[in-house]
Amino acid sequence: MTFEELGLAAPILAAVKDCGYESPTPIQEQAIPQILQGKDVIGASQTGTGKSAAFALPLLSRIEHTGRPQILVLEPTRELADQLADAFRAYAAHTEITVGLLYGGVGYGKQTEELKKGVDVVVATPGRLIDHFYRGNMKFKEVKTLVLDEVDRMTDMGFLPIVRKIVNLCPWEGRQTLFFSATMPQILQGFAKWCLTDPVEIAIARREVAATISHAFYPVGLDQRDELLLALVKATEFRNLMIFTRTRKEADAVSNMLSRTGWDKQVTCMHSDIPQKERMAALKGFKEDKFRILVATDVAARGIDINGVTHVINYRVPENPEDYVHRIGRTGRAEATGDAFTLLTADEVDFAKSVESFINQKIERRKLEGFDYAYTALLETAPVRPLRKPRPAAPKRRRR
Repeated sequence: MTFEELGLAAPILAAVKDCGYESPTPIQEQAIPQILQGKDVIGASQTGTGKSAAFALPLLSRIEHTGRPQILVLEPTRELADQLADAFRAYAAHTEITVGLLYGGVGYGKQTEELKKGVDVVVATPGRLIDHFYRGNMKFKEVKTLVLDEVDRMTDMGFLPIVRKIVNLCPWEGRQTLFFSATMPQILQGFAKWCLTDPVEIAIARREVAATISHAFYPVGLDQRDELLLALVKATEFRNLMIFTRTRKEADAVSNMLSRTGWDKQVTCMHSDIPQKERMAALKGFKEDKFRILVATDVAARGIDINGVTHVINYRVPENPEDYVHRIGRTGRAEATGDAFTLLTADEVDFAKSVESFINQKIERRKLEGFDYAYTALLETAPVRPLRKPRPAAPKRRRR
């Protein structure tokens, strides 16, 4: 199958060629014809498989420049919105179609000017989009297609009530709705049924991890976690490394620790408490190899397109096994090889088992050669022997 055979418009095919795409990925091959026909779609696919192009290319093929919002895409984070807006602009390069980007953490001025000047595609985070609606800047009456991307993540972040409001603001009659979510908990099943009409389900496959990724758990005592992380980073021959933490406080602490121990000016940090401009600068610097190590919370785990990441280290085992899949998906992209290392302490064993069950794969327990380990039962390769022999059973008494 080629992009030409999928029925995309000529200007969009020219942009596809500019981007260097040779043949459609499975999610693109399945989704593009359905979206071109105007059908509602529920789609899921591993990160790095071209999901954004799967809906952006056919949607751009269906509209012409009017200067009024016809396509509305909701993203859970500013970084994902920024990345997707850039993709839409690249795909629309040979058309007059214009793209607007709306997200928080920055001023309203430039965004307001874009909307007043006229845009055909709006990519937005939910909160800022509603702000522009209340300010009278955003009009919904000509929206033809609504795309809800990473819906489970938006639910986790508490956006679902706002998203419901946005769905209601868009025209119901004749609207095409595309729904992309990694998982479908009960609350999302009801939500999808409410906002979609006879949807086509495409490529639901989220538990798979790239076969080119090598996994390892590194058991360690709780008080040696930082020490082992530093030793592991030093012993690893990486091109670019992402280190994921559970919390913003941990991300700051790990970043500062690396900066103090020989990685100064090579490490950067990214989480939701950092001002938006600094977050974008960190991501841009990491993509352009200005920084070799990016320490981040899960704000960078989903969907963000970063090529060349050779290693991922989880500072802690993720509490949600799906987060493990998203995190390690930053490496091993486009059939490249990658390594995913996870520090494992005794209080995280149940989380580790959940990860193995979710991906249907046993993950090797590994020791770092040369590291001076303190004792932890996780390092035992054989069952611990009892301190004393069990007492022999008392002889049975004979009944008289």
